[in-house]
Amino acid sequence: MGPAEEIEQVVSGAVAAGAVPGAAWLVRRGDEVVRGAAGTHTPGGDDPVAPDTVFRISSVTKPVVATAALTLVDDGTLALDEPVDRLLPELAGRRVLADPADAGAGTVEARRAVTVRDVLTSRLGLGIDFTAPWPTPTVAALGEAGLPAGPPAPQAAPPPDEWLRRVAGVPLAHQPGERWLYHTGASVLGVLVARAAGRPLPEVLAERVLVPLGMTDTGFGVPAPARGRFGPHWTPPDERGRRQLYDPADGQWASPPPFPDGGDGLVSTVDDLAVLARVLLAGGEPVLREQTVRAMLTEQAGPVDDEGGGWGLGLGVRRTDEPGGRHAGSFGWDGGLGSTWWTDPVTGTTAVLLTNQMWSSPAPPAVFEAFRSVAFRAVASGPR
Repeated sequence: MGPAEEIEQVVSGAVAAGAVPGAAWLVRRGDEVVRGAAGTHTPGGDDPVAPDTVFRISSVTKPVVATAALTLVDDGTLALDEPVDRLLPELAGRRVLADPADAGAGTVEARRAVTVRDVLTSRLGLGIDFTAPWPTPTVAALGEAGLPAGPPAPQAAPPPDEWLRRVAGVPLAHQPGERWLYHTGASVLGVLVARAAGRPLPEVLAERVLVPLGMTDTGFGVPAPARGRFGPHWTPPDERGRRQLYDPADGQWASPPPFPDGGDGLVSTVDDLAVLARVLLAGGEPVLREQTVRAMLTEQAGPVDDEGGGWGLGLGVRRTDEPGGRHAGSFGWDGGLGSTWWTDPVTGTTAVLLTNQMWSSPAPPAVFEAFRSVAFRAVASGPR
């Protein structure tokens, strides 16, 4: 059995076993590509998923928006180590919990301002701490302010200025630059990019990344011409194998959102994400300078898990080799609505898997682990 057949067997087998309703995948090494799809938009339906199906990519949004932010660094609009106070005055003069686990312990002054680099590296002091009991005081406070943590709901959040006002009403959990905390920084980054460019985030993203790279199926909503390639999204099956509808095809991504979330708001395809991966692997042209891409793909936030994960400027960067899999320096990220993209610069391999079912926990489901194992061990023998 060749690499292409192995990859198809892994994903198609998971679909046949009921692990996910439908999926599309792409694996590339150099000019060799394996690309395919399996399953249906509706569990048990007759509406097949195709290689060009548009999926909700949730947190794989983060590297795409980070790329746009870094174009602003390249042209001098932003500087990595400047305070964000100039553009995000709501975040100036921050207070920090004296004890991140106890809101009643009071607050202290932030030792310094939050910088652009802090936002890109998810070290601004707010976010999800996967090592702490849930919910932490700051996550609970954000929820009380109407910004609950959870799966993306793009029509539920307030517009950017109001969103940031509510965030600014919550003290930081940690000092700026002190600790990696998940997600909130990427959402703040979207507001920062829009204010720096003086235009809404979807326009900035399109002008600086999507149009130059030809990523025509990526955006914060699904335009009418692409609706035929977009379907519903599902929760994982319960103990009886029953799924619930999370979002219909004409649901929250069918119209522009009040808050274009730089952390989890995009839809995309396997081909579009592979284009971004190829550009970053090749040094960034035509959207980023090579030295900027080197900084982006350099781990600089410290461990984000116990399995070799790290964080660069807006995306995951592995700190260590993965036995039999990705090498140190591999970059990309995963999305809790059922998506993964990783690129290994040592072998030049990119692997993208997008599904129409959310994860049940932060840990990837078995099909994702199996897909990556095959993709980074055995790569395409030729186009298909």
